[in-house]
Amino acid sequence: MISLLIYRLLLLLLLPFILVFLLVRSKNNKAYRQRLLERLGFFPKPHKQGGIIVHAASVGEVIALKSFIEKLLLNYPNLPITITSFTPTGSAQITKLFGDRVQHGYLPLDLFPCTTLFLHRLKPKMIIFMETELWPNLIAQCSHKKVKLLLINGRLSNKSLLSYQKISSLIEPCLNRFDQILTQSQENLTHFVQLGAHESRCLNSGNLKFDISVNDQVINKKVELAKLIFANDNQARRKIWLVASTHDGDEAIALTAFKELLIPYPQLLLVLVPRHPERFAQVANLCLEHDLSLAKRSENTVINDEQVWLLDSLGELMAAFALSDIVTMGGSFSEVGGHNPLEPALFNKPIIVGHNMSNFNEIMQQLRQENAIIELSDNEPSKQLVNEISALSQQPIRQKTFGKNALKVVLANQGASEKTLAQVIKLLPNIPIDTNSIDTDTTPKPVGDNS
Repeated sequence: MISLLIYRLLLLLLLPFILVFLLVRSKNNKAYRQRLLERLGFFPKPHKQGGIIVHAASVGEVIALKSFIEKLLLNYPNLPITITSFTPTGSAQITKLFGDRVQHGYLPLDLFPCTTLFLHRLKPKMIIFMETELWPNLIAQCSHKKVKLLLINGRLSNKSLLSYQKISSLIEPCLNRFDQILTQSQENLTHFVQLGAHESRCLNSGNLKFDISVNDQVINKKVELAKLIFANDNQARRKIWLVASTHDGDEAIALTAFKELLIPYPQLLLVLVPRHPERFAQVANLCLEHDLSLAKRSENTVINDEQVWLLDSLGELMAAFALSDIVTMGGSFSEVGGHNPLEPALFNKPIIVGHNMSNFNEIMQQLRQENAIIELSDNEPSKQLVNEISALSQQPIRQKTFGKNALKVVLANQGASEKTLAQVIKLLPNIPIDTNSIDTDTTPKPVGDNS
């Protein structure tokens, strides 16, 4: 049985190995060896104390939290809002979306000295964690210091439930230190209760990932990218197949299918967007090994007759969705469990996924019910991609129907951000909100046309 004390001792023993891991990661991404002091609790100065901390581990979480954080900024204009992350890409996304409107730094390693220093520096009134981000030591310290704790968009798959049950003596007390646990669905709520959370602390508030919208930044970025893809009249007729958030193995499947698709569709443009920047060079080399002509976004050159466009950049995926005709989500052909299909859905795009979208079970159920997703089996995925993309290309009405149905699912499930904000207000009754604030319009503005 793992207690909090044993957990703290284990992490202290593992600290040298954790630091070595970060240095190894920095071989391909130098950002992992930068700002190491933040990992140890030295939150960067200058900073304000006494606010709300929201932890968004990486890029996907930052994007999902955007609507909610905008509401925090609107309702608490005089309270410092701090967003922490744990990856360099997440950090870059926070800076891109919020700039100096928020404080930002890495969440420290869950070691007693590091978290003590972190809390001493910021002295927060509340810390908000997301999905399955459970930091037992930091959470225990917050509870001891009477810092309000909120878990939002709670997600607990069957697999994670079984894993956590093996260390329930550590996890159950951790869950019950939260003042409130807000879950994505009733199924997830049930899983948290099964893990030991008191049912009175749990509330199904819906999935924050549905509360996405198109802002001026995305629209402007779309225009910028379109100038590179559709510079000439003949290029404007090119169809775009976007394969997003790819992991190792995904590109090989896509490139094999693409080479076969080029026979009937020689003008088809494949856009590849690797999930992790450290793989950009590897993916570029893989394209060349498949004897495909390649253009890179980082080179900022106009696309002429190149067959593959590598989006080796950060913060441009949403705009790329807007310009695409068909989207395939990476991470769904392996044990990764897929990535958020709601982002292309926002742009009326037909979406193809592999056999494993286990990270998005509830979302997938709703997409299936509305006939808004195409799922492949794990048998010869490249051949299936050829068949599905050919079918969509030959049936434009079917292609548009899939996109329309996907957007319908997004619109029908929005509202989790408002429910989450309501819980923040409830837990901080002595903190005044701006009663004159007017909520921003988060209604999605589809911009899926290639014009």
